[in-house]
Amino acid sequence: MTDASSPSPSAPLRLSILDLAPVVAGSTPAQALRNTRDLAQHAEGWGYLRYWLAEHHNMAGIASAATAVAIGHVAAATTTLRVGAGGIMLPNHAPLVIAEQFGTLESLYPGRIDLGLGRAPGTDQLTARALRRNLVGSDETFPQDVLELQSYFQPASPDQPVRAVPGAGLNVPIWLLGSSLYSAGLAARLGLPFAFASHFAPRFLLRAVDLYREQFQPSAVLEQPYVMVGANAIAADTDAEAHFLFSSLRTRFANMARGVRGLLEPPGDFDESRWTPGELAFANESLSCSVVGDAATVRAGLDDLIAQTGADEVMVTAQIYDHAARLRSFEIVAQAGGLAAPRSDLAVSG
Repeated sequence: MTDASSPSPSAPLRLSILDLAPVVAGSTPAQALRNTRDLAQHAEGWGYLRYWLAEHHNMAGIASAATAVAIGHVAAATTTLRVGAGGIMLPNHAPLVIAEQFGTLESLYPGRIDLGLGRAPGTDQLTARALRRNLVGSDETFPQDVLELQSYFQPASPDQPVRAVPGAGLNVPIWLLGSSLYSAGLAARLGLPFAFASHFAPRFLLRAVDLYREQFQPSAVLEQPYVMVGANAIAADTDAEAHFLFSSLRTRFANMARGVRGLLEPPGDFDESRWTPGELAFANESLSCSVVGDAATVRAGLDDLIAQTGADEVMVTAQIYDHAARLRSFEIVAQAGGLAAPRSDLAVSG
């Protein structure tokens, strides 16, 4: 059981990292995964609580499609950091396969693996069909798939016809992820921790968090609700430099509004005249849950986000073109958040 009380503004924050393993222009997925390993090792030393990777498919700019494999890559390179999925897109997979994958990870790295679940495909419909072939409506099957997956982590009975090996009897914490009210309500009914994807879809953040807390039912996993919110956190030694680095992400989202997906571009002056009002509105709304600036600016932004949401934990992400600048950004965020040493005592586990 976990007492999920929110930290006061003066206390060290509970901060974790979401890594999309960004592939930047002029580089390769192999280098992106090497950068992921390097960032995770630094994050462990800076005192971040957990390090999650996200499942996306058929996207040239994201290298974490084989999410369980990437998690193993990070877990093997660290010793105390919790490593997990933020998330596995369950409609793409049979629950038994995910139970076996994460049962294997938990067996190799006991007490360090998290399993966040989403109900979106993490890709376009054509690619989703290539992943699962017989695609059915996730709204109808997702709750049952979550329950089935949970059952595979329970101790197996002697006469159980199908079991996860490894997996049965292992304590793999399951989170529900979402960007709408649906998963907030399901997480509340199942008594699971809930993470909201406000780093790219903040529109329903406050309503979803309120709904989750209002409808939460205590479970064997949690006595009280536990909320994590996502935020883009791009830091540098000056506000101006941080906003310059942020231009890469603004360009990515403005391009997405045009239906263009590709590699992460170098930073530069963000010329708003290149984009239509609708494209700018999409990028600005999608990235409105962002803290960009020096250490003081970032801390003020994180404190404000926690004050608005009552979040128990913030998962920060930063798509920055230059790897050294990305490392420096996460280091500044850690310092601003008051992190000092690895703190496994703050983990939410079953």
